[in-house]
Amino acid sequence: MENISFWEKKWFTNYDYVVIGAGIVGCFAALKIANEKKNAKVALIERGILPLGASTKNAGFACFGSITEIEKNRKEMSDDDLLSLLELRIKGLEKLRNNLGDKNISYSNCNGYELFFGIDALDRRIHKINELLNPLIDKKVFSLRNKYIKRFGFAKEIVVGLTENKFEGSIDPGKMIFSLKKKLGSLSVDCYFSTEVESFEETSKKIYLKLNSSNQSIDMKTNKLVICTNAFAKKWFDMEDISPGRGFILLTNNIPDLKINGCFHYNGGYYYFRNIGNRLLLGGGREIDIKNETTYSFGINNRIRQKLIEDLKRFIVPNKDFHIKSEWSGIMGFGQNKLPLIKKFSENISLGVRLGGMGISIGSIVGEKTAELVLDK
Repeated sequence: MENISFWEKKWFTNYDYVVIGAGIVGCFAALKIANEKKNAKVALIERGILPLGASTKNAGFACFGSITEIEKNRKEMSDDDLLSLLELRIKGLEKLRNNLGDKNISYSNCNGYELFFGIDALDRRIHKINELLNPLIDKKVFSLRNKYIKRFGFAKEIVVGLTENKFEGSIDPGKMIFSLKKKLGSLSVDCYFSTEVESFEETSKKIYLKLNSSNQSIDMKTNKLVICTNAFAKKWFDMEDISPGRGFILLTNNIPDLKINGCFHYNGGYYYFRNIGNRLLLGGGREIDIKNETTYSFGINNRIRQKLIEDLKRFIVPNKDFHIKSEWSGIMGFGQNKLPLIKKFSENISLGVRLGGMGISIGSIVGEKTAELVLDK
């Protein structure tokens, strides 16, 4: 242990519960523990100055799946498993909103839409997905809205079909994490940012963690450990079905007379865009270069960037001048199994990761369920 005082050792190195990862999952896990164990000492550790994965780098879609994405999932899993996954997303969004309040996440029920470039049996496809979702939502979820193609200003010779989902909306991911941090502070959770957990070791009595920052290394011990680092958990759990997926997002300048209002998907949910005022945020495109986007490195894939800009010009905001004001990437966690990985690694260590790009919709429940695995109930 390097240059640590008696006082620091007494107050900051021994905890009842430690949560690694301060994204949406880790924050909800820490909140669950702090609410259940009022007298426990709880620490939340994050290696970035801000959450490093995707919790504050996503597009802010409060969604549970587009038609083509659900159709794709239906080919890969049973209807029962798919319904369980969709129920998790729907209930997770409800929990997020109820726990933090719509005002504190800037929730807007702006509706979700999906663009289609061919309308082969689209009415029948909508009906089939609505039937599938009926046990979860007893109202018609998806509707055909081709008349809105002109309203939103899309190139009607390219976009020939449009569906609407009235049960979807948007949030401000930064405000969400800001609100979660305020709640954690009110419950006296100690938050350590810019702190790397180099390793941990479990013994019969305690779990020992080696922590590193830019200018200090210390050892910390805890009774219980909760790991919520999504794709980055592969560092410690190499045997688990976890792989990274980089997502790219760009944001335009203010576009005069922008007609787009809402959250939009196309091509199986791999592409998505929304307005932020008169700016347009567009992201996705991983599927055109999956090999290079299966990475833990942040950065810009120029091939994907070019494709997104071409789509903006061709059919999203045709005949409008714009330029890119900012761009960034985030790292998500995926696996062969579409369901998140929530697992008790040992009696005192639990794991909640692999959110499949749906952190906003399922992060609250995944965090709480992961915490429950180590709570003494």
